[in-house]
Amino acid sequence: MSEKIASLKVGCSNSKKLKWFAWGTGGLIVFIGLLVFVVFLVLHPSKPSFNLEDVTVYQFNVSKVPPYAINIIMQVTLSSRNPNSRIGVEYQPLHVYATYRDQQITMAYLLPPTYQGHKEPVVWSPPLTGYDMPISPYSQQSLDQDWHAGVVLMNIKLQGDVKWKVGTWISPKYHLYVHCPANIRFGDLSNGGPNLIKGQPVDHCDVEIAS
Repeated sequence: MSEKIASLKVGCSNSKKLKWFAWGTGGLIVFIGLLVFVVFLVLHPSKPSFNLEDVTVYQFNVSKVPPYAINIIMQVTLSSRNPNSRIGVEYQPLHVYATYRDQQITMAYLLPPTYQGHKEPVVWSPPLTGYDMPISPYSQQSLDQDWHAGVVLMNIKLQGDVKWKVGTWISPKYHLYVHCPANIRFGDLSNGGPNLIKGQPVDHCDVEIAS
């Protein structure tokens, strides 16, 4: 009988030790997570900067009769730099596309997930195409005037999700919005449309990050 009682006491003791070990391990993990989160808040990450490095238009045509539509083939080069010295940036799949007067004129190109280390630059060069992309009559008139004037202001937009990374801790998702204006100078249109045109970035890209 005494042996059974002793065995039960040992079993209870081991069970308590396992519970305390589990609680201690869980508490340590929570503490480390909170510590990293506090460090993240103290470091206060700065949003990455973006630049539109190059815009090349290979084909650009606008229909003259309803329904109005655009056919365009172009390639853009976007660069990003992480200004943080201790925080990494994880870009989830990002979508890049071109707009004219807030109307999308190319299909969205999906950029793959990318990790950007401390003070590290990243460069993307996605092709952007649009076939029979519909536009409003008002946009068609404005585009026709701009086109024959030789300069069309387009906007290259990038949208997606980002996460911050400090050590092994990764933040929740934040929404990234990037807006890069560019002047497309067509010059001589006597042949009906440009063959290859280089665009000129107007200003730095606007970057917004929202929760």
